[in-house]
Amino acid sequence: MVIRLLVGQPPAQARAARARLERAIEDGEAVLVSDLVLAEAYFALQHHYGLPKDEARQLLEDFVRSGVVQADPPEAVRALERRSGAGLVDRLINARYRSRGAVTLTFERKQAALEGVRRLR
Repeated sequence: MVIRLLVGQPPAQARAARARLERAIEDGEAVLVSDLVLAEAYFALQHHYGLPKDEARQLLEDFVRSGVVQADPPEAVRALERRSGAGLVDRLINARYRSRGAVTLTFERKQAALEGVRRLR
């Protein structure tokens, strides 16, 4: 549904997604977009629609900051911000663990530079 809302393709599915989103808003429903959906959409925008990584990331960040949807966990919003170092999915993983009060363990140097991550050697 997220991809349909963002790219408008195919048109019939995009219209159905938009109508459902509008109905949710009218009914006062919370519309959640999980970190897993954000990661999948990030790769789909690149692979299927040819968007460069930074454009895909920015489109998703704008979407979750629009006030129409809520990222789950909320910390995923910060993971979408433009940064160097760890990749988007590594930042989403770390945001998920931090939202649970957990520590991320990794062997990766770039991910280990994130707050709340411990590097194993």
